Amino acid sequence: MLPPDIFQIVDASSATPEFKADVRLYAEHRQAPRIEAPRHAPRVKVLRVVTQLLASEPDIAVERVTVEGASGCSDFRGTVTVAAQGEPDRTFDFVWDCQWRAIQEGWTDAFGLPDQIRAARTFEWQCFERWQERATRREPAGLAG
Repeated sequence: MLPPDIFQIVDASSATPEFKADVRLYAEHRQAPRIEAPRHAPRVKVLRVVTQLLASEPDIAVERVTVEGASGCSDFRGTVTVAAQGEPDRTFDFVWDCQWRAIQEGWTDAFGLPDQIRAARTFEWQCFERWQERATRREPAGLAG
């Protein structure tokens, strides 16, 4: 299931028109060259990462993304590398985990386990336990070759 607000978030972002169009194509299970997921990953999980990126970093003029992630039953973890107009690539580490979110909410199912299904349905893309930009190493002024 797609996050219901994904296209509002996409439209409000500073992403390029081409990237915005590719998000729509990707959501329709069509070829979207500006969204790469080299390892197999469920499209819905990749779209959650894209939604998080555009919601948390709306000022980045995103041109394309590469999502490297490992998908489990209740989680999706990895990195997203973002290419943006006129900027060096940026990389974010992420952990989307509906079980973690269920624990945070105190929700359990009939078996007393964290109700990850309820958390995923209620919070959809907003189950990020971790979203952190990697520090970039920059050469001090005057030392770059």
